[in-house]
Amino acid sequence: MNRVRLLTGGATLVGLPASLAAGPALAAGAVAGEVEKQAINPLAIGMFLAFVLITLGITYWAARRTKSAKDFYTAGGGISGFQNGLAIAGDYMSAATLLGLTGLIFLKGYDGLVYAISFLVGWPIILFLMAERLRNLGKFTFADITAYRLGRTQIRTLSACGSLAVVSLYLIAQMVGAGKLIQLLFGMDYEYAVVLVGVLMMAYVTFGGMIATTWVQIIKACMLLFAGTFMAIMAMAQFGFNIETLAIKAVEVHKIGDGIMAPGGLLGDPVSAISLGMALMFGTAGLPHILMRFFTVGNALEARKSVVYATGFIGYFFLVVGILGLAAIVIVGTNPEFLNADGSLRGGSNMAVMHLAQAVGGDIFFGFISAVAFATILAVVAGLALAGASAVSHDLYASVFKKGDVSEAKEMRVTRIATLGMGVVAVGLGILFENQNIAFMVALAFGIAGSSNFPVLILSMMWQGTTTRGALIGGFIGLITALTLVVLGPAIWVQILGFATPIFPYEHPAIFSIPTAFVAIWFFSITDRSAAASKEKEAFPAQYVRSQTGLGAEQASAH
Repeated sequence: MNRVRLLTGGATLVGLPASLAAGPALAAGAVAGEVEKQAINPLAIGMFLAFVLITLGITYWAARRTKSAKDFYTAGGGISGFQNGLAIAGDYMSAATLLGLTGLIFLKGYDGLVYAISFLVGWPIILFLMAERLRNLGKFTFADITAYRLGRTQIRTLSACGSLAVVSLYLIAQMVGAGKLIQLLFGMDYEYAVVLVGVLMMAYVTFGGMIATTWVQIIKACMLLFAGTFMAIMAMAQFGFNIETLAIKAVEVHKIGDGIMAPGGLLGDPVSAISLGMALMFGTAGLPHILMRFFTVGNALEARKSVVYATGFIGYFFLVVGILGLAAIVIVGTNPEFLNADGSLRGGSNMAVMHLAQAVGGDIFFGFISAVAFATILAVVAGLALAGASAVSHDLYASVFKKGDVSEAKEMRVTRIATLGMGVVAVGLGILFENQNIAFMVALAFGIAGSSNFPVLILSMMWQGTTTRGALIGGFIGLITALTLVVLGPAIWVQILGFATPIFPYEHPAIFSIPTAFVAIWFFSITDRSAAASKEKEAFPAQYVRSQTGLGAEQASAH
């Protein structure tokens, strides 16, 4: 039997929930274990091909509407708050959410639900502190904001490096996870799966830009919300739509009994729990492909609406995931058809929701869910590729190398070349890392986003004392601290390099690296007595007025 180890594949299909993949406890629960490569599934492949044809049609339509750099990077600022909220949810609700978290609830009960709900904690920061300012100050990338009054060359270089580091790590993890998941669900060979995802990603972004990426994410979000809701309704119908009845049955049949309704030991100590929480909260607010979405709406009000709608969709779906996990315990966990001889779940815990789809909806719904899982991959990698290409073309090429003296046509051409280059590299590295444990890449991506991108961004917007020297040195100190602690931690030092014990004992460095970055920015800013620093501080009131009122902000394009 051809077996493949999913490693962190399910969880590293990173929208955002994949940040948990770095934790060994989670890896042992929701995303690890031997899974069987499935036979070719014609129905699932047919539904997926239908999705691909529809989205390629949208890409053709979007390409005809993409006439300027603003259209390419931000869809011309013409996306509504509701549409953008759906698109953000499409970026956020990954295949890891559907497969990994449902599997974790299937195994651990309450702890899995707490993990699911915890992914909402970063959104109040974005809603109340950032959304309005992002829209009023930004243009194409978050580097436009950090460089608004600080040194353009230095700060854009720092921001672009942070963006490319996060995007590159995510893309590698995404491609590996995509290959493993498609191998699991469709029976397709790993290499072909990775190449297919890469080709479609390049097509969406190169030709359709942000317009195509947005609509792919919206369609994926609608498919995922519909699939989860339908499955939850069909499952709950077997329990009279009574959640208490479902919970009682789950306790009766689960091997740990009442233990599934109590907190357990997925995180071994308070430091790990707090550090993970900080990574989720502040890392979310520093992810370039999420921040970029706030420049696609017409004004600050629509930006706030985006967050409200996204939070509602995401919160609803995580509650649905909780129901699916409990339903899988009762419906799947007691059905011999889905169990191995030793009582374990066929295909590993990642397959809990897939078996549930088979049980409540038959072969047709199983095929649909498989296609939805593939759609989530395409939506996420498209957003990542666009964010990375924008950092190369807009931040580095146009603003740093050409000092702003470049035509829109040339900048867009560089963006498309960068997209193709990133796609080729992502496919190559995805194939190269097939049998490697790539969980550390996810931890490192969140560490960089929370320890470098977020501190520089939030302080440049909200503290008048921030200077170029402080932001540059502090940002790099945060980045290097996060990188060093991840390398010295269990994920790399023990699991990759093979040492017996880690020098740094925690999986997530956020509790140390994020405060270090903030303190460094503060210290090197207050000790900066240069003339440039004085001018940067004097420019803050004008920046503050624009961030609050939107006067002078980028306007939506007319089509």
